[in-house]
Amino acid sequence: MLFVHEVHQVVGTKEDEFEAAYRDGWMPTLAKDDDARLLWYTNHAHGSGLSYNVVTITGVRDGAAWERLAKRMQQGDLADWVNETDTFRHDVTGKILLPVYWSPIQEVDFADVPTDGAEHDLSLFMEDTGWPYSSTDDYIKMWDELYYQPLIAHAEGRGGVTIDIQACFQVAHGSGLRRQAILWQRIADPNTVLHLLTHDLAPEMRRPGTYMYDSLAYRDQWESKLLRTSNWSPLY
Repeated sequence: MLFVHEVHQVVGTKEDEFEAAYRDGWMPTLAKDDDARLLWYTNHAHGSGLSYNVVTITGVRDGAAWERLAKRMQQGDLADWVNETDTFRHDVTGKILLPVYWSPIQEVDFADVPTDGAEHDLSLFMEDTGWPYSSTDDYIKMWDELYYQPLIAHAEGRGGVTIDIQACFQVAHGSGLRRQAILWQRIADPNTVLHLLTHDLAPEMRRPGTYMYDSLAYRDQWESKLLRTSNWSPLY
C-alpha cells in the first residue's frame, strides 16, 4: 500500500471552500471504487507553524492504482476538481510514502474507512520528520529500538499511552528526499505536548542512554508539526 502525503498552502479566505472540496469532492469520489481512500485531513494548528497549512494523507492500494488515480487527475473525471481546488490554495507539495517494517499501520482496509463525512471529536497529531546523516535504514531501526519499543513498555506499565505512534513512513523511491522518515503520532493526552512546550528537558533526559542523547548519533535535524484533524476526517 502507498500513502500519498500532501501539504497544502491554502488561501486564507478560501479555507472553507478548500475543506469542502475534500469533504464533498475528493473523499466521496474516491469511495466509488477500491483504488484509494482519503485517510486523514488535518489542519496545522494556529500558532505552531505556517498559517493555513493543511496536511492530507490518501491511501492508495498499489502502484497500478496510483497510476490510474494520477491519470484521472490529469485528464479524467478528477481534472476539473483539481483545477477548481487549485484556486483555493497557493501551492501543494506531495510525496509517496511506504510504511517501514515496524510501523503499526501496514495496510488499511478501505471497507473500514468512513466516507460519509460524519462528525466526531477532534484529535491532535504530532508529525515528526527527520533527516538522518546516517543511513535511512539505521535511522528507522533506531526509532524502533530507542523510541517505539520503550513507549510500548512504558504504556504497558501505566495502562495506557500518552503518545500513540500510529505509523512510521519512509519516502518511496523517486518521490522526495531519500534520507527522510516520518513518525505519525496521535497525542492521546494533550498535556504531554503542553509540558514539552512549557518546560525545559530535564538534564537526566539528555544523558547517555536516553533517547534524546543516543538519537543524536543518527540525526540532529528534525521538524515537528502539530496537526489537528477536522471534525469529519475519516481517520482520527
